[in-house]
Amino acid sequence: MSFQEKSLQCSDCGATFAFSVEDQEFFQSKGYTNEPKRCPECRRARKAERYGDNSYSGPREMFPATCAECGKSTEVPFQPRGDKPIYCSDCYRKIRPSR
Repeated sequence: MSFQEKSLQCSDCGATFAFSVEDQEFFQSKGYTNEPKRCPECRRARKAERYGDNSYSGPREMFPATCAECGKSTEVPFQPRGDKPIYCSDCYRKIRPSR
């Protein structure tokens, strides 16, 4: 099927946006039969609204730790309690159980 770029109007903000050939090919590959109703900006905003936008929470707090295997300094996303060994990512990959 041959595609041509189309100009569509956003149902939310009313702005005109391009429905490119690449986007049309992507829609077809996913089996979508309808054209998009929203511009990319409104789609992003709606997705963030529906599924949560974590950008407001900021970066995850990281805590310093020393690897129990090699002694290298590392950071982990939790407060180490001291009762369990902490490993750097390299050592963890070596010792973790295979799945």
